[in-house]
Amino acid sequence: MVGTVNGMRRLCLVSVSLVAVVLLGACGGGSSKASPPTGTQSGQPASVTYKPAGANPSVSAKMICQAEAINEIASALQVKTTSVSKPTWADHVYSCTYVYPHGKIVLSVKELVNEADTTAYYNSLAAKYGKKQNINGLAQGAFIAPNDDVIVRKDYKVLLVDVKGISENFEPAMPRVEVAENIAATIMSCWTGA
Repeated sequence: MVGTVNGMRRLCLVSVSLVAVVLLGACGGGSSKASPPTGTQSGQPASVTYKPAGANPSVSAKMICQAEAINEIASALQVKTTSVSKPTWADHVYSCTYVYPHGKIVLSVKELVNEADTTAYYNSLAAKYGKKQNINGLAQGAFIAPNDDVIVRKDYKVLLVDVKGISENFEPAMPRVEVAENIAATIMSCWTGA
């Protein structure tokens, strides 16, 4: 019975953490808000233009591997990393690996040049990995793959939270899919205004 109560407490804590991250925003605890409602078919405000991929990674892509995001993710997961690898930038993909005592998580951002290319790339990941479930209200589209990875589309970027390198139950007894969702929500709150 004690194990069940402790498990329920952990589950409630994880759920509250995810809601707090999404509603309150991370990366400085600002008052970030979800993407504004739009009237365009693409889900993007008509007056917004996004910066296409360039020779170097964008500020928002670099955020995934910087100290502020590392600390915010540790807070959301209640687990600190052992280390974070040196980021790489190849073929417009910025990536780093978060190493934990019992596994690793790879974060990567693919930067694209326009909406059509972003849609095509996002859809190609859905075809490659499959879709277990859509995540409503996160950026401009997000889904959970059958292997628990989370893919999120925002502006001309696609974030992949690859959690295959951790066990089904991450510490402290957090299911792998919740780890991926927490990280994705944290990163999206970091990208506000970036």
